[in-house]
Amino acid sequence: MNLIAGNGHRKWTYGAPRRMAPAMVTGAAAFFLLGIQADARPASLGDLFGDGPPRLRGTTVHLVKVPLPRPRPAEAPGAETPAAAKPDEPDEPGTPAGQASPAPAPQPSACRLALTEEIAIAPSIPDIQGPGGCGGTDLVKLEAIVLPNKHRVAVTPAATLRCSMATAIADWVRTDIVPMTEKLGSELSVLDNFDSYECRGFNRVAGAHLSEHGHANALDVRALKLADGRSISLTDRAVSRELREAVLQSVCTRFMTVLGPGSDWYHEDHIHLDRMERRNNYRICQWNIYDPLPQIAPLMPSERPDDAPPREVAAKSDGDKEKPETKKTESAEPQAVEEAKPDHKPDPAPSPAKKPATKKRR
Repeated sequence: MNLIAGNGHRKWTYGAPRRMAPAMVTGAAAFFLLGIQADARPASLGDLFGDGPPRLRGTTVHLVKVPLPRPRPAEAPGAETPAAAKPDEPDEPGTPAGQASPAPAPQPSACRLALTEEIAIAPSIPDIQGPGGCGGTDLVKLEAIVLPNKHRVAVTPAATLRCSMATAIADWVRTDIVPMTEKLGSELSVLDNFDSYECRGFNRVAGAHLSEHGHANALDVRALKLADGRSISLTDRAVSRELREAVLQSVCTRFMTVLGPGSDWYHEDHIHLDRMERRNNYRICQWNIYDPLPQIAPLMPSERPDDAPPREVAAKSDGDKEKPETKKTESAEPQAVEEAKPDHKPDPAPSPAKKPATKKRR
């Protein structure tokens, strides 16, 4: 029993671990030898210290042959392999050596396929990438609109528009405008284009928001010209009100934005049409149909008839009555003086005799 207070917490004596170490090493070696004898392979130092590759003990490895594919028959056709392009030879005739062939042209859109020459003469043009977001894709040059009877309505000058906007203009003219002009006894021949694509802001104001004209999504129409030579200005007051109201109803149904007289001072002589997309399919239709002006403006009143009764004159006060009399007397006095003057001048009066000079008294 250890009676030292500082070592009272120790359970074993100082010599116990030293005496048990040889016994533990001997037991471990015996277990290792028993495991080696159970294996058919003789033990080595590499197995003892783990230098060799790992190996499962007590298992037998069986080799399995993997089946190989059968040889290719002699009469089978050869495999097709893509031929590598030679660097010195051009890919296509006309392409210089060492230069890649140009990228293939993009496929036409569904709108472009639908806008055939039976509807409009509108050849495709390259995309426009302008400054500040100007330009667009899938553009066409609307030159004429083909009516169902093969008659062409020229668009002068030709309008640069998106394919969707050009299709909407062609459908509007073919479906709505042609029946209106037929009622006038003539056929539509020209659609007067005031403006189409132009990279600018609203109303050409510097710094304003980009207009739909800058996206090739708007057209300004000024007039409709008939085959008999007549020109129908859509903003002219002298044009039939019924015709202008019919055009107003037509464009406000088909287009998202319609601006004309009464919207602002920039659209007094033409009609602005565009297909700008807004939230909740919101539309703007601002076009006032004004009545024609009178032929003779009532600037001057008519003459007073001879049989009209005399006009009543307000009575004058006493003070107003005296003033004219005094003016008359004042004006009569100079006339009386002038009448009193003789026609000939009187002789001048003799001058008085001069007095002799006298000395002054001091």
